[in-house]
Amino acid sequence: MSTLALSRHSWWPWARRAAVWGFFALIAWLLVRQALVIDWEDVLDAIRALPAVSLLAGGALAACSFALYSTYDLLGRHITRHRLGTGTVMGVTFISYAFNLNLGSLVGGVAFRYRLYSRLGLSNDTITRVLGFSMLTNWLGYLVVAGAAFCFWPMTLPPEWKIGSEGLRVLGATLLVVALAYLVMCALARGHVWRVRGFGLKVPGFGMALLQLAMSCANWSLIGGVIWFLLQGQVAYAQVLAVLLVAAVAGVLTHVPAGLGVLEAVFVALLSHEVPQAQLLGALLAYRGLYYLLPLAVAALGYLLTEARARRLRAPALRGGR
Repeated sequence: MSTLALSRHSWWPWARRAAVWGFFALIAWLLVRQALVIDWEDVLDAIRALPAVSLLAGGALAACSFALYSTYDLLGRHITRHRLGTGTVMGVTFISYAFNLNLGSLVGGVAFRYRLYSRLGLSNDTITRVLGFSMLTNWLGYLVVAGAAFCFWPMTLPPEWKIGSEGLRVLGATLLVVALAYLVMCALARGHVWRVRGFGLKVPGFGMALLQLAMSCANWSLIGGVIWFLLQGQVAYAQVLAVLLVAAVAGVLTHVPAGLGVLEAVFVALLSHEVPQAQLLGALLAYRGLYYLLPLAVAALGYLLTEARARRLRAPALRGGR
């Protein structure tokens, strides 16, 4: 190994840790700064003042988003050719997504899928391929929606921020190029198997890639619509969607379950110069109720029912093995 390579290996882990902890410190500073100046009584008043039509519209879009996301694992079923029914697959995906939002990806998106799918008879290799394809679908749409939002409708940043719209346009164009590269790969290398840590990932066809793109873009757009309705149109939809996409990445990077506080900090930092802070936080807390807590209650019940069904399916096999 060359001296340059050894040098890189010695400083790179430390630089990466410093960057991660620096980001954590920035988020913590934003959270503390905002919490100290918030009038929480005004926030509660803002929640109570939300019109019923905004809550109903937000709830309807949240339900549509969950229904759409629950079909992601059906794409994985098509790829792996496993035989679980459509309702079963959508149920597992819904449960995993709800727990993923509230408890983090390792507990929800990963652990719950492995637990439920294995109880329903799928092998670890099949579960890994389904999970990987679902995650790929989700983030492929993110690339396109974020790329389009940043490139064509760059958000209006607070006056004190040093980042201009041109920097956002460059970032957006980069994200779109990455998504385009995936589509080109699917068109030219269909069926090629990539090996990642012992698992084979088969490149889907171009038609499947377009379907992934359409489904995920629609889902991210629906999530943005939930918050836009709760904000009662005080901010342009494209800007609300762009801020949501920034908050989504911030939540992933910080590994905070449910992005608790991170989502609010990003929205306050980017939109408080346009929307009164109490109204903004009231809308975001209502969003958490509609998109996080209510689905979690349904998913908890669904999890218990799925476990009971899995036990019933396994019982004949256990008796037959005696």
